Amino acid sequence: MVSSKNPRSSGPLDDIDTQLVELLKANARMPNSRLAELVGVAQSTCITRVRSLEDRGVITGYTARVAPGALGLSLQALISVSIKSGARQSITAFSDDIGSRTEVLQLFFLGGAEDFVIHVATRDSDHLREFVVANLSAHPSVASTRTSIVFEHVVN
Repeated sequence: MVSSKNPRSSGPLDDIDTQLVELLKANARMPNSRLAELVGVAQSTCITRVRSLEDRGVITGYTARVAPGALGLSLQALISVSIKSGARQSITAFSDDIGSRTEVLQLFFLGGAEDFVIHVATRDSDHLREFVVANLSAHPSVASTRTSIVFEHVVN
């Protein structure tokens, strides 16, 4: 799971760092030689800058986007979860437990009406119901859930 905690700051990003981040967001597999060419720096400078962005926590990882449907997971849903007021001390354990489930694509810890929004992919509605009942409704820390089916998911 990728965390979006604040990066370790060592100053603001300059124009070259910003360009590198945007290029890598568009194509994380772009070779260093092409990155260097596009931002107008030497290859050695480029690799040093990318490593610095990684070390500073600006770039937190590289992933492959996989179509859940290609894995037989054709139904996606967003599940809003409210934690019982007396169970606030178990939020970290709940997050770790639910975040490790294979159905979970993304997990958001929120401030607001709900405590979590969980993005899941399942085989079908039966599998989704099973996930909610077994992992959320039966969980001693969960006060309530609300499930919304995803018709379309656009990733930028």
